[in-house]
Amino acid sequence: MTMWNDYGLTWGDAARVVLSAIALYLFVLLLIRFLGQRTMASLSSWDLAAAVALGAVVGRAILGYTPTLLAGALGLVTLLTLQALTGQLRRFPRAEAVVSNRAYLLMAGSEIVPANLWRTHVSEQEITVRLRLAGIRSRTEIAAVILEATGEISVLRVGIGIEPSFLANVKGAELIPAAFLAQPQD
Repeated sequence: MTMWNDYGLTWGDAARVVLSAIALYLFVLLLIRFLGQRTMASLSSWDLAAAVALGAVVGRAILGYTPTLLAGALGLVTLLTLQALTGQLRRFPRAEAVVSNRAYLLMAGSEIVPANLWRTHVSEQEITVRLRLAGIRSRTEIAAVILEATGEISVLRVGIGIEPSFLANVKGAELIPAAFLAQPQD
């Protein structure tokens, strides 16, 4: 018991650190779910500055008024444990739907899907950048553009048909022209 006190951490402080870490972890997850997966993917310099500031605020809130080595270690262990548990929850379909974002169709062929851009907070400029990075030179080369659950943007090219299983759980996949879909094998 004296070791805890020697490092400035009582059992009450330890419980507060753990409970604060759990509450803030869940709150950040809810915010990211509400604001969309683009919130933390492909950070620009402004996004990185905001993430650092958010980390500082969350860290300070978890550690309280007297941050100590032991409190920091306890907060870190709690956050990493929560991250590991969240990863395990993703193995179960119902939990996956709660802890993971959904994939959204952003372009069906050469046509942008405005409702999904609005819903996911993705701009046409971001799509244009991703298309250039994928080597796309003309909209006629595009079969689909998808915002993945991870926040990354995938570009599927015209040519080989897209297997329906690749579009499972993609909101708006029904908008992809049939010409870009793989034909069922008889």
